[in-house]
Amino acid sequence: ASSQYAYEGNDISDLPVDLSVVWNGNFVIDNPFNIQAHLYKCYALRDSCGMCLKANPRFECGWCVQEKKCSMRQECTPLESTWMHATTGNSRCAHPKIIKLTPETGPRQGGTMLTIMGENLGLQFKDIQNGVRIGKVACNPQEDQYISAEQIVCRLNDATGYRVQEAQVEVCVRDCIHPDYKAISTKAFTFVSPYFTRVLPSTGPLSGGTRITIEGSNLNAGSSVAVKIGLNACRFEKRSNKEIVCVTPSGQVSGTTPVMVDINSAELRNPEVKFNYSDDPTILKIEPDWSIASGGTMLTITGTNLATIKEPKMRAKYGAAKSENNCTVVSNTVMVCLAPSVAGSEKGFSDVGSSPDEIGFVMDDVRSVLVVNETFSYHPDPVFEPLSPTGMLELKPSSPLILKGRNLIPSAPGNTKLNYTVLIGETLCILTLSESQLLCEWPNLTGEHKVTVRVGGFEYSPGTLQIYSDSLLTLPAIIGIGGGGGLLLLVIIVVLIAYKRKSRDADRTLKRLQLQMDNLESRVALECKEAFAELQTDIHELTQELDGAGIPFLDYRTYAMRVLFPGIEDHPVLKEMEVPANTEKALTLFGQMLTKKHFLLTFIRTLEAQRSFSMRDRGNVASLIMTALQGEMEYATGVLKQLLSDLIDKNLESKNHPKLLLR
Repeated sequence: ASSQYAYEGNDISDLPVDLSVVWNGNFVIDNPFNIQAHLYKCYALRDSCGMCLKANPRFECGWCVQEKKCSMRQECTPLESTWMHATTGNSRCAHPKIIKLTPETGPRQGGTMLTIMGENLGLQFKDIQNGVRIGKVACNPQEDQYISAEQIVCRLNDATGYRVQEAQVEVCVRDCIHPDYKAISTKAFTFVSPYFTRVLPSTGPLSGGTRITIEGSNLNAGSSVAVKIGLNACRFEKRSNKEIVCVTPSGQVSGTTPVMVDINSAELRNPEVKFNYSDDPTILKIEPDWSIASGGTMLTITGTNLATIKEPKMRAKYGAAKSENNCTVVSNTVMVCLAPSVAGSEKGFSDVGSSPDEIGFVMDDVRSVLVVNETFSYHPDPVFEPLSPTGMLELKPSSPLILKGRNLIPSAPGNTKLNYTVLIGETLCILTLSESQLLCEWPNLTGEHKVTVRVGGFEYSPGTLQIYSDSLLTLPAIIGIGGGGGLLLLVIIVVLIAYKRKSRDADRTLKRLQLQMDNLESRVALECKEAFAELQTDIHELTQELDGAGIPFLDYRTYAMRVLFPGIEDHPVLKEMEVPANTEKALTLFGQMLTKKHFLLTFIRTLEAQRSFSMRDRGNVASLIMTALQGEMEYATGVLKQLLSDLIDKNLESKNHPKLLLR
């Protein structure tokens, strides 16, 4: 029985499938040789004539010219001439097409291997063997790289006598007579003259391994490039129009060596461009000779010929952990490196330091420095305690942050302090380091910030810091207090305004009363003066009663006693008192002191300064002093004037009413 089988999709041209035969509905016939059936579609993945005719002959696929489709004979128009099959031997596909050229430029000296990708590029090598050229320059196809109908690789002949700068690629299938069997590229091939002008760096170690860049123009032309430093090949890495990058080989002796570049058959030479081989670098000392497990600490390396290496690296290996870090060359004898990390080692680290398995340098291909004989040691990374069990610590702005831990200062000889950096968010701390803690002081900060500790290649976050402002009041509370304070201030202002008005009214009333009292006092004083003057001068009535006896006068003693001691008839000053000699002497000395103006003024002012010194006491003392100074009235008058002057100045300074002096 015959059956038809099919599979979906056009992305598979032929599909091998397992074959089994079932007999009587239940019995499967054995297939010991694992025979498979091939399902195929002629048109799947065979869009061109060339792809169709190169299919497996047993599929019996052919090109239906009229329909431009790959099909079996019975699927094409019955006309025999419209269906082509490869078995005829002389079949060739019309309308060849060039899709891509690689490369698109090459040196005039030839030798470029040109790869032509396209469609219908012949079914056999002999179809195109003599049919490829670029302008008038022949290109010889290579049979071992030919892919039927799809790819031609040809070697370009010398074009130094061909003055045209660019030309199109032409492919003829069997002959170039009929245009239906000729393909011309849309893009032209360009003939160039590459050259180079310098090499950077121009110096490297004798062991080689220096990555150099050869600068010039059209250096990406052709299909291949070869660079030699002297007699040895420079390992090619990449190239572009302006440069070629390669790695130098080892040299024979120190000194300059010519650089030679070959692009296909073009030999580029520049006698001014040379590469200088120098003696290999050496390492003399590493200091400090220790680091922490995470590395990253700054090391100073001293040696010789260090400047010949442009990209030196320091390497370390400790157990399964190994790493490299870049170095920077300072001079020919000094470079600085960041210590490589070995933190992932399974060996662990001793507090007194652990020696790595290998410590050395990657300096191009210089093998003598890959491992150096140094007493280098790795110490454990610092370990910090979390800020709190929850990882969140609350502090005020004025409080410093204390980070506690161990291994903060490695137990290595010499100055072993590490350069710590502590960040509160993005803000740097001012640090004070001790063996077991870091004291961190920061500028004014508030809010929540992550704490990060860094030293070398080590980084750790012990938690988050919550910094509160000195005011513990919340924003609503602050707003409420501000509003209440504003209201209270408003009330106080209103009260002060009311009080000011009442005070002004009271002042007006007081001034009015004071003015009335002053007027009254002035009138009374005036009347008293007039009455006193009248009593002193009006003696008309008295003269009428005296009958010529004259005005009665008191003697001075009686007059003085009545003025100084009014109402006292028998005062002790009128008697002759008997006192002891000592008392007499003291009274005499006191009397002499009273004649001293400075003492007398000081004596009077001292008595007046006492609160218990009453007005009556003042009158008595004044009367006694005037009695003692009866023989010195001019002196007494001067003292009295001085006291009156002081009283006037005192009342003016205190702004008391000046009429008080009249009382």
